[in-house]
Amino acid sequence: MRNLLPLIWRGNKERYRLFGSVCETCGQEYFPQRRICPACRRKGKLVEKQMPHEGKIISYTLVHSAPAGFELESPYHLALIELANGVRVLSQLADSPADKVSIGAPVKMVFRKIFEDDDEGAIAYGYKFTVIGEAPKTVAAQKQQKTKPGKPKK
Repeated sequence: MRNLLPLIWRGNKERYRLFGSVCETCGQEYFPQRRICPACRRKGKLVEKQMPHEGKIISYTLVHSAPAGFELESPYHLALIELANGVRVLSQLADSPADKVSIGAPVKMVFRKIFEDDDEGAIAYGYKFTVIGEAPKTVAAQKQQKTKPGKPKK
């Protein structure tokens, strides 16, 4: 069955192209796709919608003890991403140095390998995110930087 996953996943736009849905009645967007709008119920009409590929990190963790099949990837960062439209996605971070991973850091979607069956098995691909910049400094951090002790000005 696992050998069939790439065929199944290619047909799943959520995995490959980050497709979600939007309710034409209330305008609420969802990822993954939904069949019924939780807000409008039967009155809502959900249609497929491409989710933005950019967002920011809301929360993250460093996974040291990976689940079966992902042992060779650990340690890795797992992050809660808020996309530009406000939808939240849980995703692994790829190609992101640990010193760049922080709350508020901007990220973009990338297409990467998720797992491979074995040496001769199928390879499954899907979305991950990568950090593309630094998190904006908070007001407290900006004040702290201004008040750092240093040499007095002459």
